[in-house]
Amino acid sequence: MVSEPEGTPAAAPASDLSGQVERVAAPLREQVSDLLRREIVSMRLQPGQRLVERELIERIGVSRTTVREALRELAAEGLVTTIPQKGAIVAIPSPKEAAEVYEVRALLEGLAASEFAANADEPQVAALLDAFASVEQTGAAGDARGLLQAKNHFYTVLFDGADNATIRAILEGLQARVAVLRATSLTATDRPRQSVREIREIVEAIERRDGAAAAEAAAFHVRQAAQAAFGQLGLAPDGDGGLDA
Repeated sequence: MVSEPEGTPAAAPASDLSGQVERVAAPLREQVSDLLRREIVSMRLQPGQRLVERELIERIGVSRTTVREALRELAAEGLVTTIPQKGAIVAIPSPKEAAEVYEVRALLEGLAASEFAANADEPQVAALLDAFASVEQTGAAGDARGLLQAKNHFYTVLFDGADNATIRAILEGLQARVAVLRATSLTATDRPRQSVREIREIVEAIERRDGAAAAEAAAFHVRQAAQAAFGQLGLAPDGDGGLDA
């Protein structure tokens, strides 16, 4: 159970998930936000699922005020939507919103791959190969959750080697929504294996120091992921999102 500050009304005992909120120096609201964010990103809380305040209070063991503050923070990130008379739900991205996120990713991740090919030193290339080995291993095992984690690490290494602070800052602002869409796309049939093949193309182009090919492969990978995510969410691109290229 999370400990409320002195003077806060006691909440009902938390369920088995309460232990996931770490007892750290971060404000309680931030701890609860992190817990709910992880559950949304991992798809434990599904798009469209209601977030009932009373249930969250009882499950996590915090006050109504803390829950509401955490939900407001997640709403600002685009992960939660508040519907009048109904309350909060896990956000379902509109076709336009999802298309915009994917198109920004395609452009910026393509540029990052190109700059990695141009700028990364040999140890950074070796680190990228190690990261891809984990992607390949988890993909071959059919471990969607492990593949998601391996891909997140792969992109961390890629952005480090690209050494472009602006790309990193923009994508970090989209991090939570990107993670949700990435997790959604990997639930599509055969998508994990396809994803590994597409990332292999990025890595092979980088090994050749072919920045143009690396950028093209990275953008293609994002657009293929977009199509898979749209299918899983039951959405259709608006046609002006550029994802059919």
